[in-house]
Amino acid sequence: MPDMTLDRSLMTHFSTLEDPRCTLKRRHNLLDMIVIAIAGTLCGADGWVQIAQFGRAKEAWLRQFLKLPNGIPSHDTFGRVFSLLQPKAFEACFRDWVEAIREVVLGEVIAIDGKTLRRSHDRGKGLAALHLVSAWSTANRVVLGQVATEAKSNEITAIPQVLALLQLKGCIVTIDAMGCQTAIAKQIVGQGGKYVLALKGNQGTLATEVEEAFIEADAREYAQVASEVLETTEQGHGRREIRRYRTLGDLSGVPRCALWEAMNMIGMVESEREVHGKTTCETRFYIGCIGTNVETFARAVRGHWGVENQLHWSLDVSFNEDASRVRDPEARENLALTRRVALTRLQHDDTKLGIQSKRLKAGWDERYLAKLLFEAPKISPQKTASKGSNIRKT
Repeated sequence: MPDMTLDRSLMTHFSTLEDPRCTLKRRHNLLDMIVIAIAGTLCGADGWVQIAQFGRAKEAWLRQFLKLPNGIPSHDTFGRVFSLLQPKAFEACFRDWVEAIREVVLGEVIAIDGKTLRRSHDRGKGLAALHLVSAWSTANRVVLGQVATEAKSNEITAIPQVLALLQLKGCIVTIDAMGCQTAIAKQIVGQGGKYVLALKGNQGTLATEVEEAFIEADAREYAQVASEVLETTEQGHGRREIRRYRTLGDLSGVPRCALWEAMNMIGMVESEREVHGKTTCETRFYIGCIGTNVETFARAVRGHWGVENQLHWSLDVSFNEDASRVRDPEARENLALTRRVALTRLQHDDTKLGIQSKRLKAGWDERYLAKLLFEAPKISPQKTASKGSNIRKT
């Protein structure tokens, strides 16, 4: 059994959180409630009722390291206290913890993307579903920061706020087409980072210029221009996908590049996917300031999808986040962050189990739960590797 003292790399980061309640009405310690909420979420609890039930079931075990002056709080108390906590302050504690445990990687890809908690709305009160814009470290597999909005359309205003929370020096920021804005590119460069931004209809003129630049360069077989190409093949589970990444440093055919801070390349990805005998093709275009090294470009593009596959998908499948009916504006945001704390700890536990199985094991095995709560996670930055890679430079 690990030493029953609050772990410096997790709990003490939340011990600095200011208690918003009146001193005379504090029947339960704030840190006790945060520990119970995190522990309950690790063990499979998905809301205040289940967290309170977990606390009652594990009260004797929890008393080994928590004060619990008045026993386990009720589910109403959990809901009320988490609705009083300021999400920005709670999130700041989370970011401090992440910065303490992650390893900074040169050229790290930080993916910015949003996720809607679909059932967190309250039509009766005119409250839209919570939409969280997160910054995801693809190498460390951790959320570096997040900002809440009430609609996906508000991502453009939320992205600069997320970026302002981050240390971007030496990092590559990737954002989908909604965040392809000149002001956002300027902010990234101003903070010492580089960018790779996807292009779609919201930048129609620029997208057309980029596409035509590739058509013209291809007609000349990319002669006399800075360009590199990388082809990868992945297959398994009845699926085979070929991706061709192409970079181009000749921006003479892209007049609007002058509007974008430090822009020095354009990129193209051609995907050919075959699933059970049916083939589909897709071409996507990007702008960036990372130069024409195609391996760097491919790592940024592929790394961006980690925020979907390793964060959003895990939260929905393993934590049932989309089904959460917590509606209080502050409480739903704080509970969402609690899930991200639990997911981070589970993803970086070396037990050879999936996330859902780890949650079950934590509920059954108190030694394993103690390990998750009291041992610092071992984060080993992962490298993006492509199977069957072929590199050709021109």
